[in-house]
Amino acid sequence: MNINDLKLFEAVAFHGNFTKAAEAMFTVQSNVTARIKSLEEEFSETLFLRTSRKVELTSAGKTLLHYSKQINNLIEEAKLSVGKNDMVRGQVKIGFLETTMALKGPGIVNEMAEKFPLVDLDLTSAMRDVLINDVMNYKLDVAFIPAPLYNEELEQIHILDERIVAVTPLGFESLDDVLAQHQVKAIVFDQGCFFRARLEAWLISNNIMNYHKTVINSIEGVVNFIESGIGFSFLPAEIVSTFYSGRKVSTFSLPKEIGTVKTVLIYRKDNLSSPVLKAFLSLFS
Repeated sequence: MNINDLKLFEAVAFHGNFTKAAEAMFTVQSNVTARIKSLEEEFSETLFLRTSRKVELTSAGKTLLHYSKQINNLIEEAKLSVGKNDMVRGQVKIGFLETTMALKGPGIVNEMAEKFPLVDLDLTSAMRDVLINDVMNYKLDVAFIPAPLYNEELEQIHILDERIVAVTPLGFESLDDVLAQHQVKAIVFDQGCFFRARLEAWLISNNIMNYHKTVINSIEGVVNFIESGIGFSFLPAEIVSTFYSGRKVSTFSLPKEIGTVKTVLIYRKDNLSSPVLKAFLSLFS
């Protein structure tokens, strides 16, 4: 076993596919397959469950991934301590809700580029549960998600408190008008969306169990459909005021228990030995 074997192993774990792992590591699939087989023989354990569609880590594979991350973090830390170049270099994989990425992503990229120019950022957006799962499985180093979160393996840093507003077409005078429609119509993101969950909780609290929904998975699409008069939605107030203040929509405040959300930055506690992660977290200390 050598360090490159572990990097190939991590690539397969990340991509869930031998071919994609080979492409990412600039090698051929046969080499990846051979090195994984060698690791399995060395540990006398099956590291991946192989199916026709993808490969998944076994329990033994998850354990090895945990130690592989620590080994690679220690090597990077040693390079900083022993080498002549003490500049932190590497990559941070960051997850966001789409709305949080739109608001905070550019500022984070600029600050990291200024303070740590050799650290590359890989930004992705997904639903809250997907982000948490990807951090847990080392596919993301950090993620910005709505609180609360209760997980002993994850650390969290409070980033900001946001306000959610109801966004409606012009012509509505109050939230009562929204609820008084013959059929309540809403523009929502897919299942798993935090803002959709809040919208549905608000409707249920007002004794509306069913509503007509149009699912669109882009902020711009949601606003366009609201402006067209199709329905209403819940969005962060800062998103609307920053990017859509000139649009033909109205906004209404929501009750505190529905209209406020705390955003936290989460990361694995056992990944804190990573110099690159430490550099990123220093932005928020």
